[in-house]
Amino acid sequence: MKVAIVGASGFTGLELIKIIHAHPKFELSYVSTTTGDTTIEKLHPALKDVVFGDVEKVDLDFISKQCELVFLAVPHKTAMELVSVLMKSGIKIVDLSADYRLELDAYVTNYCEHTDSDNIKNSVYGLPEFHEEEIKKAQLVANPGCYPTSALLALAPFSSVLKKDASIFIDAKSGVSGAGKKCVDVTHFVTINENMFAYAPLDHRHGAEIKEKLDFLNHQNNKVNFVPHLVPVTRGMLASVYLELDSEIDAKKVLEDFYKDYYFVRICDEPVGMKQVAGTNFCDIYVKQDGSTLFLSSAIDNLLRGASSQAVVNANLMAGFDAKLGIPVITYAP
Repeated sequence: MKVAIVGASGFTGLELIKIIHAHPKFELSYVSTTTGDTTIEKLHPALKDVVFGDVEKVDLDFISKQCELVFLAVPHKTAMELVSVLMKSGIKIVDLSADYRLELDAYVTNYCEHTDSDNIKNSVYGLPEFHEEEIKKAQLVANPGCYPTSALLALAPFSSVLKKDASIFIDAKSGVSGAGKKCVDVTHFVTINENMFAYAPLDHRHGAEIKEKLDFLNHQNNKVNFVPHLVPVTRGMLASVYLELDSEIDAKKVLEDFYKDYYFVRICDEPVGMKQVAGTNFCDIYVKQDGSTLFLSSAIDNLLRGASSQAVVNANLMAGFDAKLGIPVITYAP
C-alpha cells in the first residue's frame, strides 16, 4: 500500500518515516512539509544513507491520486483544512493532530473554531484497544493524544466501578520531545536541565480529552483532575492515576482480563518506568490496591505509543493488516 506523510519535519514525522521504511506492506511514496524543496536525508540527517527520497511541498491532488493512505503529522487547525479536501477523494487518513479527537463543543472550548465540523462525526478515535472494529472500517482516524493514551489505558478498565461523583487525579510526566521540535522557553536547556515543573495544571486541554472519553464509557461525569509535568528526559511518559471505586475488586485481575487479547498492553508486577517502553508501542501498567483505593502507573513512549507507532497500528487496521505488522517492540534500553 502506498502511503504519504504530510508534516514530516517534526519528531513524530521522523518516527513515522522510520517505522514505514521498515514496514513490510507500506511503501513510503510521498513525504511533504510546508515548504518542501529538500530531501529526507537533509531534513533528518540521522537517516543519511538509510532512507532516500525527495521532500515535496504539500500537494493534496497528487496525494489523493497516487497514495491509498496518508498520515497527517501537522498542528491542529492545519489538519482540518487538509482533511476537508482529502475526505472527498476516498483516501484513508490517520490524523495525528487534535482536530477530530473531541466533540465539537469541547474542541471549540479547548482549541479554536472548527471549519470542518461535519467530519468530526465521520472520525473514529484511534485507541485500538477500545475501538478496533470501528477503526477497521474507518476512512478517518483521530490518533489520540499522548497524555490521554497513557491515562485512559490505565483508567478505562475500571470505568464501570468508579465511585460515583468521585474525583480522579492524574499526575503525568512527559519527556521534552513531547513539546515538539521548536524550542520555546520551557524547553530551553537551561530551563529543563536538572529541573521538573508542572504546566497548565488542571486546565491542560488533554484533560478535556481524557474526561470526554471516560464519560463515553461510564456516563457518570466523574471530575478529572489532570496535571502534566515536563521532566528532563528526551522521550517517555509516566502517568500516575488515583481512583476510588464503589466496591473492592481484584484490580490486577481486572486489568489482566481487560487486556488479555491486546498485545501492546503489558500488566506488570512492579512499578513501571519510561525506559522499559522507550522505542516501542507498548503501554506498561502497574496497579497497587488498598481496599477500594487504586494507584495506577502507566508508561509509554510519548513519540511512539503516544503518536507515531499508534498511528501505524491504526493504519494497519484500516488496511486490513495485522495490528502488530512493522511495529517496534524492542526497547531502547539501557
